[in-house]
Amino acid sequence: MSVQKRSMRRKYITIITPLLLILVTLYGISYGPISISLTEIWTALFTEENTMQKKIIMDIRLPRVLIGLLTGACLAASGAILQGVMKNPLADPGIIGVSSGAGLAAIITMVLLPQFINLLPIAAFIGALFTSLLIYLLAWDRGASPVKIILAGVAINALLGAIMSGIMVLYSDRVQAVLPWLSGGLTGKGWYQLEFMAPYALFALLLSVLAIKPANVLLLGDDSAKLLGEHVEIQRFLLITLASLLAGVAVSVAGLVGFVGLVIPHVIRLLIGDDYIFLLPLSIISGAILVVLADTIARSWFDPIEIPVGILLACLGAPFFLYLLKKRRIL
Repeated sequence: MSVQKRSMRRKYITIITPLLLILVTLYGISYGPISISLTEIWTALFTEENTMQKKIIMDIRLPRVLIGLLTGACLAASGAILQGVMKNPLADPGIIGVSSGAGLAAIITMVLLPQFINLLPIAAFIGALFTSLLIYLLAWDRGASPVKIILAGVAINALLGAIMSGIMVLYSDRVQAVLPWLSGGLTGKGWYQLEFMAPYALFALLLSVLAIKPANVLLLGDDSAKLLGEHVEIQRFLLITLASLLAGVAVSVAGLVGFVGLVIPHVIRLLIGDDYIFLLPLSIISGAILVVLADTIARSWFDPIEIPVGILLACLGAPFFLYLLKKRRIL
């Protein structure tokens, strides 16, 4: 692809994605078993008139849409950062075990320590960070190569999955509250979950801006980065820590939602290239779009049944990603 063509494509996508974000947000608020017009949305948001539509928007749909936006943004940012650090388009929080670490910490909190449920985002982050550190240490041998990190992550992912299954078997009487979370979804999420998720998510997303320069430097290769005076291992560790925070925040509320951190950055990279000045912000916006759109479809198109968004994303995302792999001749 020529430089001029890629530049034009970046320009168009940079304009289109924010517009799509606004449209999808309005779609998520307006569409459901009871359809709400744009006029009624305006009335609900900007007047004090107390109507049924206002209750539906303010108590149910608006907080759910906002949680979906933050969840998708955090997962896509985490995936984009990890793919750059690992130099591998198949890296994402789920594959290398970061999501499983956050998930195990969340399950321990929900099943064994329900009195600390308010600390769920912190517990998920600690779980994700501890897993990242463990993977990093296991992969360390005078440096931590991306291949070693991925191999260690796959092994840790399997181990953590087994531990989660063991906890659910031992405490089967408490599993019902955890099962929807394992599928990944936003059912029943409201202002309470948004209030304790939003500060962590916004903080992590703001920090991700600082990841643009080191992520671009790491794309040059370790040797080139070192010649430029960069501390490669420190940067890689800090980026993995940030990706852990982003994944932990998303997992703590939405559960084990897959596909977003894997496919969104990969698709954006195919469209506009590897430059993180464009790749990271566009991945964040596109991840938010995807989760809100998928959640709206999952709760509306199959009425009266509501499908967890994690299941819908897996069913739609896996074939699409396999198609991409074949098209790009990765498989």
